[in-house]
Amino acid sequence: MYDWIILILLAVTDGLLNIIEPFHRFVGKDMMTDLRYPLKGNTIPFWAVPIIAIILPIVIFVGIYFKKKNVYDLHHAILGLLFSVLITAVITDAIKDGVGRPRPDFFWRCFPDGKEVYDNVTTDVICHGQKSVIKEGHKSFPSGHTSWSFAGLGFLSWYLAGKINLFDHRGHVAKLCLVVLPLLLAALIAISRVDDYWHHWQDVFAGGLIGSVVASFCYLQFFPPPYDVDAFWPHAYFRELLDEQSTNQGANNTGSFNMRRTEIETVYVSSQSRNRTQLRDTSPILDSMESGLRQ
Repeated sequence: MYDWIILILLAVTDGLLNIIEPFHRFVGKDMMTDLRYPLKGNTIPFWAVPIIAIILPIVIFVGIYFKKKNVYDLHHAILGLLFSVLITAVITDAIKDGVGRPRPDFFWRCFPDGKEVYDNVTTDVICHGQKSVIKEGHKSFPSGHTSWSFAGLGFLSWYLAGKINLFDHRGHVAKLCLVVLPLLLAALIAISRVDDYWHHWQDVFAGGLIGSVVASFCYLQFFPPPYDVDAFWPHAYFRELLDEQSTNQGANNTGSFNMRRTEIETVYVSSQSRNRTQLRDTSPILDSMESGLRQ
């Protein structure tokens, strides 16, 4: 329950980070030379990123659930994925707002009619474009498309590596290709951001790094490493098995204790009938347990 509350708080925090105005970094006249790339649309729309980075992995998780019927695996896979994406989103948008780096197409966002206006003293830009477009123009570093993609699809790669036992020392290259496939898709999304002139290459590199690191931490928080012998199921599943084993063992010990108490009382009553008190445990099972303790 607490995990889901934290997820909600992360979502709210990211929403607030997208509402506030980012830092407007100084952009002088001489700097505009590198910011005159054409203003284009997105090859990968904003709405498509959650579908690729969240919905697609969840569909795979559900497919494995129907085959293996392990609710612990499904629950923690979805939980880990959402943590990976939302933590990445908060980190990315916080840095975006704090850095305020202009996008490569900032010139046309600032001067949509092509007429440049600068401060006579500082030579800083005096933008007269649409306010929302200018605001988005100050959010170049790091790339949100890239970080989201690597957070979601990177987590999926970790998940698949554990499920297909990638590190089994058998040298199956097909397994490696399957694990690399989500990362390739994330890389193509990242490349599209540079091709669309929405990001510099440094923005994409930083976004990929953030998403990959967070995805790794989130996966290992819920699942063993893929090279582990227990890599197939989450940590919670094995904890539940241990709890059940401990419960069963405790019930068995309680039953043995009750049997011992009955036998002691029987001996005590029979001893009283002979006008002497003698306590003796006549259970061979308990004798063997006690002899083992003495050893």
